[in-house]
Amino acid sequence: MPRMEDILNLPVQDPPCAEFSAAQIKWVKVEGGRQGGDDIALIPFARVDDFVKGESSNAECPASFRIESRRKRPEGSISKPRVDGYLEYTLYWCSYGPEDYRDSESGMGDGSNIKPASGKGSRPGRRHMMRGCLCHFTVKRLYTRPLLALIIYNQRKHVDKSGAPCHGILDQDALGTRAMYAPRISEELRQKVMSMLYVGISLDTVIQHHMEVVQGHGGPHNRDDFLTRNDVRNMERLIRNSSHELHASDECSIKVWVQRHQKHVFYFQENSGSEPFILGIQTDWQLQQMLLYGHNGSIASHSTFGLKKLKYPLCTLLVFDSTHNAIPVAWVITSSFVGQDVHKWIGLLAERVHTKDPRWRLNAFLVDDPSFEVSMIREVFQCRVLLCVWHIRRAWMRSILKKCCNFDVQREMFKHLGWILYCTRNGPNAMDAIEEFMQVFVDQRAFMDYFKIRWLPTIELWVNGVRSLPVASPEPHAAIESYHLRLKSKLYNEQHANSWARVDWLIHFLTTEFHSSYWLDQYSVETGYFENLRDKSFLTNAWFHAVHITDVDVILDEQNLELAKVISQTDRSLAYTVWNPGSEFSLCDCPWSRVGNLCKHVIKVAILCKNRQVARPLLAAQVYRQTLVSLLQNPPDDPLVLEHAILHATRLQQDIKGLEDLSNNGLLQPLPPEINSQLADNVLLFPRLH
Repeated sequence: MPRMEDILNLPVQDPPCAEFSAAQIKWVKVEGGRQGGDDIALIPFARVDDFVKGESSNAECPASFRIESRRKRPEGSISKPRVDGYLEYTLYWCSYGPEDYRDSESGMGDGSNIKPASGKGSRPGRRHMMRGCLCHFTVKRLYTRPLLALIIYNQRKHVDKSGAPCHGILDQDALGTRAMYAPRISEELRQKVMSMLYVGISLDTVIQHHMEVVQGHGGPHNRDDFLTRNDVRNMERLIRNSSHELHASDECSIKVWVQRHQKHVFYFQENSGSEPFILGIQTDWQLQQMLLYGHNGSIASHSTFGLKKLKYPLCTLLVFDSTHNAIPVAWVITSSFVGQDVHKWIGLLAERVHTKDPRWRLNAFLVDDPSFEVSMIREVFQCRVLLCVWHIRRAWMRSILKKCCNFDVQREMFKHLGWILYCTRNGPNAMDAIEEFMQVFVDQRAFMDYFKIRWLPTIELWVNGVRSLPVASPEPHAAIESYHLRLKSKLYNEQHANSWARVDWLIHFLTTEFHSSYWLDQYSVETGYFENLRDKSFLTNAWFHAVHITDVDVILDEQNLELAKVISQTDRSLAYTVWNPGSEFSLCDCPWSRVGNLCKHVIKVAILCKNRQVARPLLAAQVYRQTLVSLLQNPPDDPLVLEHAILHATRLQQDIKGLEDLSNNGLLQPLPPEINSQLADNVLLFPRLH
């Protein structure tokens, strides 16, 4: 039996599952000290909540552990801390104890019941569930090892002072009563009901739906199945009485919210003279989606939303579900450029995921701002970092459509802007391409003024980003755009106009109404319920619609690749024209594209050009090919980058040689050198669909 002084030599146990219980831990009894004879174990402090949830799911004695007492110490407050000295001390007690009111009609209880010295007295309103349970444990965040938690299990069995089971299926007196189950509904059910209420589902509908679910699995078998109208009414009242304004001062209100929702905050930094305001938010549900869809998948940043209307811009991290719609898995609100301070919070976000599942791996991270600290993202997630040009493409397109009235000029300007961004027409000097663009379209003063003020100061940063990073293929653009439009339609509702200047309102809106709308989408997909309540305009994006357009509905003249025609799916007598087909800077004359959005016709034509290998390679593919060849000639120090470069450059060379062999044998017409590269080297973000 080890002594308490030896506890730091014990192994740190971190079971590879989302939640774990005492049964999955190897416990050790210690000799001497205050905890002599108690079971102890070391786990990562970040996994304490997972342990508490796992213990609450005991099949024989479902429970809900409450915090009976808590103490904290500041760092540096002890000169010579004990080996089990703590920064934080938390006592968890089963909610069925320690008082026992089973035999007391008066509700005063038995004065002889064991109760911790720091107990909270009679606990009005909870006496009906007190059955004398003595199960409790202590968690210490160690002073000398802040990343570790020492769990001291004082009583592992759910028994009363006589040693007999006092609740759960082993307690004969509890059979047929709620004492068989956990004392309260689970956090998962609470989240479900709250989300349903936030999206406008009535109390009666919530209860009816719950009854259908319970009947569907054969009747009640846990506490959640005993959900009552009163439970839902209490949550409804909580929503009705809640307010984003927790204090008259926005800064103080944010602090109050952070204190109340610490488990949803992965990073918080107050605004000061030298440091910007940063708040990173991720709910439990968002973490689950990140674990599910981010593993071997992609995460995309949607940054700088709300620069003109909100107090601080919003950055969203997105994953893509099985139907390739974007799901927000984290929000970062900051008073600075999000890319410049990514090193402060990206590691903590990755730690949350890897704590839940150490085997979780990301395939690619898409940044929509070249100022992001790419090296930090690559180091944290050990994945490829790609540049997504959706943001700049959309901004240019919308501004051209707004400031220029001639459609022929619009499409030529859009094409030239693509040449500037990728510098494929005028060699390596971006400024020469810009100068030529300004001379050719000198009469478009409105757009030129906008371009000079908004984009000229950062255009070289974007060009260098395209040269130094692989550029993401167009597939995720439609999903990101769909998320952008949904966020804009919900957030910029005029009834909220007076609240845009407050950050606490933005936090409240994101974590309640907006969060609930995405929860409903996923719940409806998984269960088939509430299909009629989903917002149909955002259920599918343009890419999803594009893959359902048949090839025969696309008219593409392979001898003249200036334009393509796509027959309308709703009116067969109508055909839309796509100019500059196969390029990221294609332009369509359909109504959806004419207001600056990425339409299904552009995407369909791009897919067809890629499959047939007839159009000019995507500008991104050309730059990517040049980058890979450069990497082969000048191998980088980073082994991850080197391996990726060699793999794709080798495949690129094989593809080119294969085309040359076919051409030499007379089986393929000779193609211009720039077409030979094709799109094989373009990064595929969704390999399951190809």
